[in-house]
Amino acid sequence: MRAPRRVGRGGKRGKTSGRGTKGAGARAGNKGRPELRDIIKKLPKRRGYGKNRARTVVPNRAYSVVNLGQLSQHFKAGAAVTPRSLLEAGLVRRRGGRLPKVKILARGALDTKLTFSGVAVSQEAKAHIEKAGGAVTPALRAE
Repeated sequence: MRAPRRVGRGGKRGKTSGRGTKGAGARAGNKGRPELRDIIKKLPKRRGYGKNRARTVVPNRAYSVVNLGQLSQHFKAGAAVTPRSLLEAGLVRRRGGRLPKVKILARGALDTKLTFSGVAVSQEAKAHIEKAGGAVTPALRAE
């Protein structure tokens, strides 16, 4: 049977022998009591997440979503639907002082003829819009 590795007595590990630097935790025979470790784990971790967290953690919230059912209540036939007109109708809010990126989804029924530009439109929503006689600017359509 092989003898267990003896830590902290020179050899290949060198200097602090994998025990960090100084303090009680670096000393032989010292370990924090388990109940104390559990309390430390449960304490809230403060200091925030950093100023760039939103850029990396929440990438899929880039679009403000508007459903077709909401549009027929707020727009008359023949109206143009743009991010600005949606903002004025109260269907979207500014993000960081700017107009948001908007995506139109197919939930609900659309019974008015509308033209869409400057917004992303799902494939199913595009089919509903064209069925109602409306149009979507093709370059800005998103899948």
